[in-house]
Amino acid sequence: MRDKLVTAAAVVVGLLVVPVLVLPHHSATIYDRDKQITLVGSVKEFKLINPHPHLYFRVKDEAGKVVDWIGDSARAPSNWFNSGWGANSLKPGDTITITGAPTKDGRPMLQIQKIVTPDGKEWTEGAARTPAAPRP
Repeated sequence: MRDKLVTAAAVVVGLLVVPVLVLPHHSATIYDRDKQITLVGSVKEFKLINPHPHLYFRVKDEAGKVVDWIGDSARAPSNWFNSGWGANSLKPGDTITITGAPTKDGRPMLQIQKIVTPDGKEWTEGAARTPAAPRP
């Protein structure tokens, strides 16, 4: 009887803990999806990693102060690869124009919706739904 009670308690705890650990990863509630901002900056680092790529970039604010920003992609790396973008598509120092949904609390973060490089190469949130392209 005691073994069944311990097993039941472990199952209940597991069911309560696992959603708490998993759900924040997929939560985009920090972003204001009703707003869009467009920034011009320079790439600091691009991580085309699972589960979602991240772009670290720098932007000068109105006062001329350099602010470090984080761009979070809602798409998996495979979507980027299928759009013709690879791990070396954005290099430190590259100038980019980036559009996305800002955070609701004003932190320098956005959910990436579009990136444009000076040579006109473009990635958009929905563009990755095409058949696989050769990896760059």
